[in-house]
Amino acid sequence: MARVAMAMSGGVDSSVAAALLKEQGHEVIGLHMKLYHGPENESRQKSCCSLDEAIDARSACHRLDIPFYVLDYQKEFRETVIDYFINEYSNGQTPNPCVMCNKKIKSDLLLKKVDELDCEFLATGHYARVYNNPENGRPQLARPQDLRKDQTYFLHGIPADELPRLMFPLAEIIKPEVRKIAGKLNLSAAKKPDSQEICFVPKDYRTFLKQEMKTAPVPGEFISLSGDVLGEHAGLPFYTIGQRRGLGLSDTTPYYVVKIDKAQNRIVLGKEDDLYSPAIQVSGVNWVSIQAPEKPIRVSAKLRYAHQGAFATVFPEPGNQVRVEFDSPERSVTPGQAAVFYQDDILLGGGRIENSP
Repeated sequence: MARVAMAMSGGVDSSVAAALLKEQGHEVIGLHMKLYHGPENESRQKSCCSLDEAIDARSACHRLDIPFYVLDYQKEFRETVIDYFINEYSNGQTPNPCVMCNKKIKSDLLLKKVDELDCEFLATGHYARVYNNPENGRPQLARPQDLRKDQTYFLHGIPADELPRLMFPLAEIIKPEVRKIAGKLNLSAAKKPDSQEICFVPKDYRTFLKQEMKTAPVPGEFISLSGDVLGEHAGLPFYTIGQRRGLGLSDTTPYYVVKIDKAQNRIVLGKEDDLYSPAIQVSGVNWVSIQAPEKPIRVSAKLRYAHQGAFATVFPEPGNQVRVEFDSPERSVTPGQAAVFYQDDILLGGGRIENSP
């Protein structure tokens, strides 16, 4: 059995994951990351960053009789996740803070702490799986048993050499069973709702941006694809590709945001048919489960967490980039989001979506 550091969010998933590890005979150490507690440490029921979560994580560790440590990463979280979130929107991009958090905080920083504590593995409550390829013995990141809770999309940035040190105790368990186990163990998180996607944004992200941005967004022009001025926008950070509501414009058919032009401070509007892209560029690609391909490969490309995936061909390019050509044009491809590539249940890798060619 191994000495395992368990990332304890305070939610039901990490609490049950810790219980399963201990049941298997591992020596478990609970680690809770203090990331962002918001104004006056407000309590938010669906956040993994609230003060209540730290209390629940401590309670779970006490209940399971495992050591509990709190790690203060507020400064690092601010610099690598929150500032990134604000800067991306300021530049007309749509960020994915959960991907950045898993890559920079939950992977990089936590694994350093794992080493300091002489632990062999880092475990999390993610619904994901490490699969050892029988042909070459290489660890690969794979989808879990509960496909409805699959969180591999957010984990695509994990460096390949770190994957062997990660454990996902919920890999073979479905969510209802996790709730049932938590109830049997009388864990306080048994009936807690799942955390929201962006833990540090309590309600509307636009309100958060207004409060956090150092300079107010500058209004500019809405223009058509042909260059005609259609109206005025409130500032680039308040819009994203595919947005229809809140534009303040009317026509016989709805307008949609089809492009955000940072250089000209303009937002290009079009109709629904204008939202489809036949191909995209993806930068900063991390190949977590395979060696970087030298030839085109066939994949299912997932373009956002709730996306079902689109069949496509990935063409490797210099500079850790790829060009992705879809079998059929895809709707509302959003620069700043992640494109993640799968073959069956194996997550091959992924990177950042740039502007469509």
